[in-house]
Amino acid sequence: METFGIRDLRERSGDLTRTAESGQMALITCRDKPLLLGIPFSDELLEQGVALNLAIHLFRNDVVTLAKGARIARVSLADFIRMLGTQGIPVVDHDPEDLDSDLENLG
Repeated sequence: METFGIRDLRERSGDLTRTAESGQMALITCRDKPLLLGIPFSDELLEQGVALNLAIHLFRNDVVTLAKGARIARVSLADFIRMLGTQGIPVVDHDPEDLDSDLENLG
């Protein structure tokens, strides 16, 4: 595993890319302390659950919709909703007042 200091990234981004392309992990440090671990994407990695974790993270941060999250996670929409629920992540984010107003407009 190759180690890169945070300051190295600008000058050595090509080295980091080549490390990932060769299938090796890379440790990124800040002031000689581990900051993050770079793990190359592969089908094996995705099959081991990275796709689901990535989808949950992106949905939680409002980067993707429920449907897109389910596609990234490679599960059905219903399964993705259930998985979010088990982690306490709401799938609907409405202001209660807006919801009351919407329900009144339906009736």
